[in-house]
Amino acid sequence: MLNGHKRITTTLSALALTASVCLAVSSSGPAQAEPDIDDVRARVDRLFQEAEQAQERYHDAKLELEELNDELESLQSDEVRQGDTVAAVRSDVRDSVIRQFQGQTLGPAAELLNADEDAFLNELSTFTTVGDLQASLLSDYNDELKAYAIRRKETADRRDQVADIEAELQEEKETVDDKLAEAEDLLDELEAKEREAILSRDSDTRAPSSVPAEGRAAAAVNFLMSQVGDAYVFGAAGPSAWDCSGLTMVAWAQAGVSLPHSSSAQFGSGTRVAESDLQPGDLVFYYSPISHVEMYIGNGLIAGAANPGAGVRVADLHSMPYVGAVRPG
Repeated sequence: MLNGHKRITTTLSALALTASVCLAVSSSGPAQAEPDIDDVRARVDRLFQEAEQAQERYHDAKLELEELNDELESLQSDEVRQGDTVAAVRSDVRDSVIRQFQGQTLGPAAELLNADEDAFLNELSTFTTVGDLQASLLSDYNDELKAYAIRRKETADRRDQVADIEAELQEEKETVDDKLAEAEDLLDELEAKEREAILSRDSDTRAPSSVPAEGRAAAAVNFLMSQVGDAYVFGAAGPSAWDCSGLTMVAWAQAGVSLPHSSSAQFGSGTRVAESDLQPGDLVFYYSPISHVEMYIGNGLIAGAANPGAGVRVADLHSMPYVGAVRPG
């Protein structure tokens, strides 16, 4: 009976120990699974692409802002000139009123002479001697005042547009920073070897030692190829870090061709080229809407600033969704 009691006690102790172990495991939560490399790779690619799309939208908005600021400066100059014209015509009208009352007390005319711009025309139209004034002066003042009001409204509208674009720029910049930070967090979860495998996989070992480019394209190609190995940095345009459109912009500048810092804008800055007619130096564009540009270097290869992981490298022409190509100059 004692042996039986000991067996029961031992069994109960074992059960209690098992329960305590299970409880400890369950309270600490499920074991963390190793991240799936293919899944991380896909997510990092998506984040890099979304960040680049935001960066290129930023470039487009910046170009629009520059145009708006130029227009605003012009409108402000027009507004000043129109204001001067209004003041000159008003001065002519005032002089006419003074001549009408030369040698007399101005009386009610004093209100007209002291009226501000908004009240001047109303005072003038009700003035008892308006019929004696030169009709052309009254008409000129009315026309110029209307033109001045139009200029002021156009200027105010441009200022509002500038403010909207500046807010859009800030929003796109924040999107770039957020996407890049999220991608870096994902990569930080990996072992060094796995991280390197993801970041370096786009490079092509067939990179040529020289590219047989002709004419002005040779200067652009040679410059771009000399940057292979440089870092990719969103918004950068050299001298040792680039984004995609920044690199192609500076490369073609070596050939005397001015391009905007925007992949979508660069797509409209040259002659369209069929894929079968591509030549070294042609710019090749990717994704829809267009958000990436690289340079064709021959033999079915492109070179350019790929993403923050790969930097400036050589890759296959169809390593990304191909849209079209242009020949600058």
